[in-house]
Amino acid sequence: MLSARSRDLIAESLPSVGPVITDITRHFYRSLFDEHPDLLHRMFNRGNQANGEQQNAIASALVGFASLLAHRPYIRPEDVVRRIAHKHASVGVTPEQYTLVHRYLMRAFSDVLGGALSPEAAAAWDQAYWLMANGLAGSERELYASVGAEPGEAWRYWQVVLRTEEAFDVVSLHLQPVDGAAAEPFQAGQYVTMAAALPDGAFQLRQFSLSSAPADPLWRVTVRRHRGDAARPAGEVSTFLHEHLGLGAAVQMSPPYGEVVLDDSDAPLLLASSGIGVTPLVSMLRQLSATGSRRPVTVLHHDRTPWTHPLRFEVEECVRRLGGRLHLWYEDPAGAPPHARQGAPDLSQVEVAPGTRAYLCGPTSFTRTLRPGLVRAGVAPAAIRHEVFGPDMWHAPS
Repeated sequence: MLSARSRDLIAESLPSVGPVITDITRHFYRSLFDEHPDLLHRMFNRGNQANGEQQNAIASALVGFASLLAHRPYIRPEDVVRRIAHKHASVGVTPEQYTLVHRYLMRAFSDVLGGALSPEAAAAWDQAYWLMANGLAGSERELYASVGAEPGEAWRYWQVVLRTEEAFDVVSLHLQPVDGAAAEPFQAGQYVTMAAALPDGAFQLRQFSLSSAPADPLWRVTVRRHRGDAARPAGEVSTFLHEHLGLGAAVQMSPPYGEVVLDDSDAPLLLASSGIGVTPLVSMLRQLSATGSRRPVTVLHHDRTPWTHPLRFEVEECVRRLGGRLHLWYEDPAGAPPHARQGAPDLSQVEVAPGTRAYLCGPTSFTRTLRPGLVRAGVAPAAIRHEVFGPDMWHAPS
């Protein structure tokens, strides 16, 4: 726990640090990769580095965590970094790497802020970093132990035994362990990391939700190919998986991680997704259907067209079996079912049952728009869980 003096110093310096924190994280990554280029090619997402999303995410996490320490000191660090810890464990982060990050991050603070940050305030930020790092390392240690693995050594080879085309530019890979051993158990909503050996020699890691049910004999990963445009380059790993991971191919994957998982209560459920964000929610629907759940279920999905809607018919069948309600919105509804609507999701058209627990997955803009609408509809903020594909902006506890 920070001392009262350190909390005051962080609170006083936040107005100076906050506006330049992204400059600090950009400087940090630039220096880190200049001296350790293997990290960019073997651990960090090159696409998120190029578009600035990773820099923004770590900046948001640092300022958000420091603000919590300054204003809500009773919160335990490990409780507020659990989501990040799951992401780190899935890519094999080790405790030693926090020392490396500390060296370059504190150097970036000094280089960018210079005399604007007093030595005493810099020491307080140093303490805040180690509280965050130790909270992460402790949580990650528990996660590794839960799957019987040492940090960074949990990779297994999996073989593609079936490929299915699910929608335009969306393919499902059905996998089983190459060594013939049983697959690890997972919870509906969790994800795995795939390690792709790209043609240029880079070893890029990406997380993909498991879209199969926990009881299914094969693991299923459903991947949307990200095509490039004027604003963004094509997805390196999604393109590689679509073009090169055919039947019989092997790929390294991590154990399952992720803390946004289906709860086991009897409360009504609302599952809302956009685009490929449907995948973890399909896993939840499959589990509910397989176990004969009697929970009231409402499903919302938004997509560009019916033809880009991944796993659409599977969702419809699960909702039918569960006696649930399905709401669909398409930007272009041509060819859609009669009950589908055009445009963005409108919660005024959805009946939200009292006591509902909601799970959201899709682009950040989707979850940020839907969350306040659900709160206005009576869903408790603590009952709304969200998963984000890619770097997640800081999500403070309720």
